[in-house]
Amino acid sequence: MCGIWALFGSDECLSVQCLSAMKIAHRGPDAFRFENVNGFTNCCFGFHRLAVVDQLYGMQPIRVKKFPYLWLCYNGEIYNFKQLQKQFGFEYQTLVDGEVILHLYNRGGIEQTASMLDGVFAFILLDTANRKVFLARDTYGVRPLFKVLTDDGFLGVCSEAKGLINLKHSTSLCPKVEPFLPGHYEVLDLKPSGKVASVELVKFHSYKDEPLHVACDTVENLPSGFDLETVKSNIRILFENAVRKRLMAHRRIGCLLSGGLDSSLVAAVLLKLMKEMNISYPLQTFAIGMENSPDLLAARKVAAHIGSEHHEVIFNSEEGIQAIEDVIFSLETYDITTVRASIGMYLVSKYIRKKTDSVVIFSGEGSDELTQGYIYFHKAPSPEEAAEESERLLKELYLFDVLRADRTTAAHGLELRVPFLDHRFTSYYLSLPAELRTPKNGIEKYLLRQSFEDSNLLPKEILWRPKEAFSDGIASVKKSWFSILQDYIDQQVDDLLLEKAVEKYPFNPPKTKESYYYRQIFEKHYSGQSNWLPHYWMPRWVKATDPSARTLKHYKSATQE
Repeated sequence: MCGIWALFGSDECLSVQCLSAMKIAHRGPDAFRFENVNGFTNCCFGFHRLAVVDQLYGMQPIRVKKFPYLWLCYNGEIYNFKQLQKQFGFEYQTLVDGEVILHLYNRGGIEQTASMLDGVFAFILLDTANRKVFLARDTYGVRPLFKVLTDDGFLGVCSEAKGLINLKHSTSLCPKVEPFLPGHYEVLDLKPSGKVASVELVKFHSYKDEPLHVACDTVENLPSGFDLETVKSNIRILFENAVRKRLMAHRRIGCLLSGGLDSSLVAAVLLKLMKEMNISYPLQTFAIGMENSPDLLAARKVAAHIGSEHHEVIFNSEEGIQAIEDVIFSLETYDITTVRASIGMYLVSKYIRKKTDSVVIFSGEGSDELTQGYIYFHKAPSPEEAAEESERLLKELYLFDVLRADRTTAAHGLELRVPFLDHRFTSYYLSLPAELRTPKNGIEKYLLRQSFEDSNLLPKEILWRPKEAFSDGIASVKKSWFSILQDYIDQQVDDLLLEKAVEKYPFNPPKTKESYYYRQIFEKHYSGQSNWLPHYWMPRWVKATDPSARTLKHYKSATQE
């Protein structure tokens, strides 16, 4: 996890523009570099480093003797860089996994490069010999990327939008900043003036398609067919493989643990594999909640079962409320459920950074979207419509849960790893018949739970624990986190302000005092950028006015069983 930033064709003094790059310094607390591009005085790269692999030669932009005309700035982890080296006979000059991008590009161009990378990534690749700039982002947008491109060819690229919004340009007072689409690469021509012109934007991978890099995966071909035992076995094999490949790190590994199914499965498989690999230190797991919250109690059970070194972060409503503005600034969104859920994750990440030496943090993001874990899936009209909704959620992950998970951890210099969004695992799960993936017997994620039923990885009551939204599970059953927030905000926002919300905020107008409050803070830091959020996250097939799972009729807490 790092912070990348680059400008091409800047009309303004670079030493002034470079101040914008400091807005993402939190993403890379270990080292920092600016580098101008030879022959292009108005082009430069900025890089903030979190050193996770190759402590000695990991600074960027990466340049190697073999390809002196290539410049690479990237944020991510490429899990199959050793397999690709073996398959194609690449000669690496560093231990940096991202170096493989240079070799793949030299061998087969940008299309093959993006398609063969098994991992999470956002990168800027400059080829001065052929006068090209390439941008690319992983399938689910696990690593963030934003860009600004003006009509006269000034290009700015950054891991977070905050590194671009204050850029100066002669023809535009406020250049339009927008997220770079996941699963795409863009080709731009670099002119002698340093300006660029977009040539094409290409979708290189759809999450339903088996990725090209399966050809050099460590797991051989799996048994085909959809009989239940084969499917369950394949799910276990692919999920374990997803966790194993993410163990690539020279820094200590930890795991977020809410006590829900997803984070518990990740923690249990992670600990099992760390023991098999003889990793010398114990796995630290981290739970956050208010006193006696369901998440804290469930996480305690899981930690005791798997034998992790468990940490509990207990916060009160005042601490949560005080964090709201910092959280919205970090997130760059005003989505209601994203802000709510981010507060706990932001506070636990802050604790990890200050009190421990864990830097690489595993988490359970992506499972709810992939395995139909949201409670409203019980109301899906048909298995086919449920499957379509699952795919829509995956497509929009970069706007919601993946955004939350990246920004809240990156704000404290941590690197997030999300095995449920492994390319091969997700493409296999999505290839299964729609009726296999739906909730059954009133229980969501039924197939995933079934797959691990006989593994003894988790206590039965955790494996079959009902869905609990993270933003709710951190509070008590008696009073939800969203109720606590709403009670506070009710005193902060006047009724009259809410009545005039549509006039003040015509795009995505706030309909509650809570959403108005978040929007005010967002506009304070990112005025006029409300289009970064195309729509609010809300459940489907139910008449919901609030995104919280606890407001849905199907909701049943573990204590009510």
